[in-house]
Amino acid sequence: MDRLLDLLLRQFVRRGTLRITTARGSVLTFGDGTGRPVAIRFMTAAAQRGVIIDPELRLGEAYMDGTLRVEEGTIADFLAIVLGQTPDGMPPSWARPQWIIRYLHRRLQQLNRPGRAQRNVAHHYDLDGRLYSLFLDADRQYSCAYFEAPDQSLDDAQLAKKRHLAAKLLVRDGHRALDIGSGWGGLALYLGEFCRANVTGVTLSREQFQRATERAAEKNLSGAVEFRMQDYREVPEKFDRIVSVGMFEHVGVGYYDAFFRKCAALLDERGVMALHSIGRSEGPNVTNPWIARYIFPGGYIPALSEVLPSIERAGLLVTDIEILRLHYAETLKNWRDRFMAHREEAGRIYDQRFVRMWEFYLAASEMAFREQAMMVFQIQITKRQDVVPITRDYIGREESRLRALEGGQRPPLRLAGE
Repeated sequence: MDRLLDLLLRQFVRRGTLRITTARGSVLTFGDGTGRPVAIRFMTAAAQRGVIIDPELRLGEAYMDGTLRVEEGTIADFLAIVLGQTPDGMPPSWARPQWIIRYLHRRLQQLNRPGRAQRNVAHHYDLDGRLYSLFLDADRQYSCAYFEAPDQSLDDAQLAKKRHLAAKLLVRDGHRALDIGSGWGGLALYLGEFCRANVTGVTLSREQFQRATERAAEKNLSGAVEFRMQDYREVPEKFDRIVSVGMFEHVGVGYYDAFFRKCAALLDERGVMALHSIGRSEGPNVTNPWIARYIFPGGYIPALSEVLPSIERAGLLVTDIEILRLHYAETLKNWRDRFMAHREEAGRIYDQRFVRMWEFYLAASEMAFREQAMMVFQIQITKRQDVVPITRDYIGREESRLRALEGGQRPPLRLAGE
């Protein structure tokens, strides 16, 4: 088994410096000697065999279970080497047969009917609320931040994200706005407070619904901002503005047409929609099986080539597309640093296996954005050509206007370890 591991990885790992100690004690080295050295050890033959057979699933499981240990560097350093070998996001050549099978069955995995969609959401978002407070910003924005400067804090970058989306939406006093997948309510509350919109936020997470409703009451915005435990498919009203941030990844590729048809039905004739989602730059793919099993069941990160045809078929117009490249890598680095600073507390909330699972999830996600063709897209959508200005300079003007309305209400700064 050691000889097979050596043969496979010798063909795969061409860059970096990687040392592997096998379960039998053999030491194998791979790469071209560049970069920070990383060393791992297989603690059992079963873990080593599993990674050879199905690396996309078994690597994360071995780290969770403690049967793969990092002896030099970190799991993030190791994943940077592994993911950096395949910028197109494809698995090693020997794992391609499993990839083909998963691709053929991906629509079944993403069969997100309302009941199943709620169970999938609960799996991730209805975890103990203390967990998310360990690593998110003060507003609990659990999506890609918008870094206007390299040294910007996470809290300021998340505020900038909300401001950037509000600017694209051109929200005005009294507008009826719908937030699909409203999370802990930060964006909906921003639109209600600074844009003076009447906002409806819908979520399938009970934990998020309860906390968002409490926050609206705390800010005296309950009359302007309403949160519901409701599937977007069941929303009956019309809206001037629709926004969805970090929710589209849970829709499922087989439901894109239905999603945009529903948005078209919900959007007023002169309405504006902004869709913010993780995306792929290299075309359709599959959800990593470890992520699908342990982190986001039913989830899928789409390519633009899978999204735009559904928008067209719904009779909607794309008026702007912006690609955010390394913004999510920086967001995830902030989250990972904060999580690791609180790992003992996370272990008290759950256990050490859970801590290793989340460390692997955050590290793998960050390195996917750094080393592979992952990005975030923001698509502005309307029904008419003349609803938004014909040049993009209005976005900067709107951001300046909103920044002035925010005044001195700078978010409280939270550093890793605080």
